[in-house]
Amino acid sequence: MTLQRPILNRGGRTKLALGVQAALEWAFRIEKAQLELPHPKDVSEEGFGFGLEYVLLQRAALGCKVDGGQHKMGSYTHPDAEVIAATVAGMPDSLGGIRMAIRVAELARAGLTPDWMPGAVPRCVPVETKRNQHGERATTVVVGTERVLTRGKWRTVEVLACPVTWRPHPEQIASARRGYQDWWQALDWVRDGLIAGRMLREVEVTDRMPKAQPWQRRQWAKPLNTA
Repeated sequence: MTLQRPILNRGGRTKLALGVQAALEWAFRIEKAQLELPHPKDVSEEGFGFGLEYVLLQRAALGCKVDGGQHKMGSYTHPDAEVIAATVAGMPDSLGGIRMAIRVAELARAGLTPDWMPGAVPRCVPVETKRNQHGERATTVVVGTERVLTRGKWRTVEVLACPVTWRPHPEQIASARRGYQDWWQALDWVRDGLIAGRMLREVEVTDRMPKAQPWQRRQWAKPLNTA
């Protein structure tokens, strides 16, 4: 969780200033807020007609529950944490809807940031290797034959090649980083909503955000040679 600092509001009360990621972790990890999700539009209150995808989403959610007016028994959740959870639950479809809301809540509850595969560099490696008494060698396959003249005789020899691949694959890295950016945009939406809503009483959400593209190294300008 990011660093916190108290600030003074207009009423003279001290509020806790948190970036949106820290605020989410506080709400879901510390206060154990519940992510209340709406029923699908085509589902009756009796619970019939749930699609498999919706059921799997519910089971995948750590601590998430369908909105039914239920609250945790024997524990207290800070009202500001409930406001944060309700904001996340309203994630628009353009940003991933219920799926993204669950992802944001799960990551916050675990205190994690999406894995954008830092330091990953695609490398060309053999598809398969074999180990024997001489060590590890790449597996080869026969891709054709050739006629060669050896010691005055024509012989047919096999042409061997080593199948290779990229690990990790560039698309795998790109997919991980698209996922990170989708999460970042969701946090940006939650931050704007909490700031604009002004419904938090003891927590102040600041403009602080995680890095938008942490894999982009800062390019330092070279000093001009004035000599």
